[in-house]
Amino acid sequence: MTGPTTEKVTFSIDRRTTTVSYRDGNTLLETARLAGLNPPSSCESGSCATCMARVVEGSVRMFNNDALTDEEVAEGWVLTCQSLPTSPEVRVIYE
Repeated sequence: MTGPTTEKVTFSIDRRTTTVSYRDGNTLLETARLAGLNPPSSCESGSCATCMARVVEGSVRMFNNDALTDEEVAEGWVLTCQSLPTSPEVRVIYE
């Protein structure tokens, strides 16, 4: 049984909000780049936290996390290079 299909992702970055259709299998970072956004990133392996953002709506699953504390994750922070959406809609804020 599969989970809900993600339809759209909304990014707030550099004081702009952009909503895009989600392409199955892409990370949040890949989705933002495909939308023409320029999110912060560096290692893309889950080790540096440069790409961290806060999920304020919906849910995601992180594959690897070598940078965020349990407290940060509990507050909604994710590594966008390692996160796949798991709900129909996701809203992410790069702060």
